[in-house]
Amino acid sequence: MRSIFAFMYRFFCRQPGQTILALAATLLLTQGCAPSKPQANDCPAGKVCIRAGNGVEVLSLDPQKVSGVGDHRVLLDSMVGLTMASARDEVVPGAAERWETSADGLTWTFYLRPALWSDGVPVTADDFVFSLRRILKPETAAEYASLLYPLLGAQAVNEGKAAPETLGVRAVSPRVLEIRLEHPAPYLLQLAKHQTMYPVPKHVVEKYGNAWSKPEHYVSNGPYTIVSWKLGDRIKAVKNPRYWDADKVCVDQISYYPTTDNITAERQVRRGELDMNADIQSNRIALLRDKMPGYVRTHTYLGVSYLTYNNNVVALRDVRVRRALSMAIDREFVTNKLMRGGQQPAFSFVPPGVANYEPAKLPEWASWSFAKRQAEARRLLAEAGYGPGRPLKIEIKHRNSADPSLIMPAIQADWKEIGVEARLAQNEPQIAYAAYRSRDFEVADAAWVADYNDPMSFLYLMNSTTGAQNYGDYNSPAFDALLKKADNEPDAKVRARYLAEAEQVMMNDAIVAPVFFYVNKNLVSPRVTGWVANLGDIHPTQYLCLKGADKAPGV
Repeated sequence: MRSIFAFMYRFFCRQPGQTILALAATLLLTQGCAPSKPQANDCPAGKVCIRAGNGVEVLSLDPQKVSGVGDHRVLLDSMVGLTMASARDEVVPGAAERWETSADGLTWTFYLRPALWSDGVPVTADDFVFSLRRILKPETAAEYASLLYPLLGAQAVNEGKAAPETLGVRAVSPRVLEIRLEHPAPYLLQLAKHQTMYPVPKHVVEKYGNAWSKPEHYVSNGPYTIVSWKLGDRIKAVKNPRYWDADKVCVDQISYYPTTDNITAERQVRRGELDMNADIQSNRIALLRDKMPGYVRTHTYLGVSYLTYNNNVVALRDVRVRRALSMAIDREFVTNKLMRGGQQPAFSFVPPGVANYEPAKLPEWASWSFAKRQAEARRLLAEAGYGPGRPLKIEIKHRNSADPSLIMPAIQADWKEIGVEARLAQNEPQIAYAAYRSRDFEVADAAWVADYNDPMSFLYLMNSTTGAQNYGDYNSPAFDALLKKADNEPDAKVRARYLAEAEQVMMNDAIVAPVFFYVNKNLVSPRVTGWVANLGDIHPTQYLCLKGADKAPGV
């Protein structure tokens, strides 16, 4: 999905130089109005209510304006794309009840089910056409726009080189949508359940503009609709009676709380003030399994934590320097001794378990002892002109959330052992990612979680056309060419080989230093039923219920 806690800097300010101030002001405001704990007695009599810790503060309810995991969790409950996620995060019919694909895989026809927006207006194919054009318009400044480049003409529209009307989408009739592609995209049904392809209500957006996503104007097509949002306190959503499957939805009300401190959040879950929290501090997992039996839920996750290098820093343009820095990280110590949450050392970028993939060959040094890697890192630095008389001095900008704050001092120490003087600069996650997008960093601590279960969800980040999310401005004609060959390859096995070759090119260039592969970590009260661990860490509230409720959800 999604850079973890990533938010659009251009959403707040057109001038990158002002972004940090805007985000900082938002955070100060958030902290200034935060309550001491979730409200305890606001569930209407006879209703089923869930209170969820959601990580950082949500910054928008407009699916085309956000990219963060926390934002997506809220939107997952209020909006439904052409397809949607099951309780196990499998693709199931959403707004489209069925679809057809042309023999060449370039034309998809989606047949929409009869459905209404929460204000009673019918959901139509024209809403989807409007939405897909809107997210690609340059003035929308959608960070995720490049995710839709497989759509015919999408890149040209997004770059302002073609009119939105040229995009390969059309309403054949009110309930039939046609999408044409630049190349076959076997992951399109996965992408169709992502927020970038969510519809927005055309009739409301045309009336209120960007203000349509304020709670007083909010209209949704999913199982819930947003009724209130107090910054720093919570977002409250209630069941949408016009949702086509409303009779199978158990939970009547859900409140999403920003839980920036996982220790505080775990206490709130233990006291029953929260029913769940969407993260756990890694090095507390074993303790919590003992102290709170039945609450800890962990699972393999399609996510990677990595360091990336700013190509504007002269020293970091040297591949020898980048390789040395990557070699010198003691990933086994980080995962096994510091985090202890089931994370795995990462020597490649695409996580294990991603579908439709043939893993790239790991670098030879991945099997070396740490001492041998350190020795080779010192040699590479010396070859690049750095040593005791001329140490490499560099800054690592990192998120101040629990895991990065835990491991960055270890990486700093690892680099000191090879003669690198690294300074640590921690920022609120929103501010850190804003800096990465404006290239205000030297080395950046970042993370990525799959938006859809396919290696392209990771590799496209390093495509030269991706834009802001390609933090290091990687530009490799060989890498781009392999991705293009994969896009146009109908044979799944051959496509997988092209993608593995592309990852190999990227890793040989050492443009990033993968550190560890994630596990998803949730605290969930045993009172909550229907919660299913899965690779995507996707848990739609429509499948949840509480023990003792006199109704159960349909899964």
